[in-house]
Amino acid sequence: MAKDVLIRREREEDYRIVEELTRSAFWDVNVPGCDEHYLAHTLRRAEAFIAELDLVAEQQGRIVGNIMYAKAQIVSGCGESHPVLTFGPLSVWPELQKQGIGTLLVRHSLGKAYDLGYSAAIIYGDPDYYRRFGFRPAMDFAIHTPYATYSPALQVLELQQGALTGISGAFEEGEAYHLDSAAASAFDKDFAPREKGYRDSQRRFQELLAAALPI
Repeated sequence: MAKDVLIRREREEDYRIVEELTRSAFWDVNVPGCDEHYLAHTLRRAEAFIAELDLVAEQQGRIVGNIMYAKAQIVSGCGESHPVLTFGPLSVWPELQKQGIGTLLVRHSLGKAYDLGYSAAIIYGDPDYYRRFGFRPAMDFAIHTPYATYSPALQVLELQQGALTGISGAFEEGEAYHLDSAAASAFDKDFAPREKGYRDSQRRFQELLAAALPI
C-alpha cells in the first residue's frame, strides 16, 4: 500500500500538473489517446463541480494522484429528479499505479462526501476495480443509462443506507461530462506530442460497452 501519502484539496497552482497527470494516466487506456485531461480542465468551471471533493494525493511533495466529483441525478420515469454524486477522472501516474494511491483517494473522498451529507454515488467504471469500495451494479437498483440500457460499467454506492430505496430511473451525469471532441483535441495540442496506440485495456472497455442490456 501507498506510504506517506497526504490527501488535500487541489489548488490553482496544481491545475497544470493534474492535467499532465490525468493525460498520462488515461493515455490509450480506454481508446487511442484520451480526453480525460480536458475533462479535468473543464470540470472545475462547471456548475455541478464540487470543489470540496477535488482532491490530490501528494507523496514527498509530489502530486501523484487526483480525484474530482460533480453533482449528478437520477431521473425517474415521471421526470422527478433525485440528486446523487458522480466522480471522475480518478488519476494516478502510471508508474505508481497498483500501489494503493487510487484506493486511498476513493476511500478518503467517499468518506468526506458522507461527512458533507451526500447520500449516494453513481459512476461509470470497471466493476472489477470498484466493487472493493462497495459499489454494486446499477441494475440492482433499477437504475439505467440515459439510453435505456443496463450497463455493467454503471455502478452504485449508497453512502447512507437505504438512500435509494424506492428510487429508480435514468442516471444523468450532466453536461459537465459531455465533452466536445474538437475542443478536446485542440486542448491536447498544448501538451507534448504523443503517439496514439492500442492497449489490451481498450478491449476490456469495449467488452463493458457491448455487455449493456436493454431495460
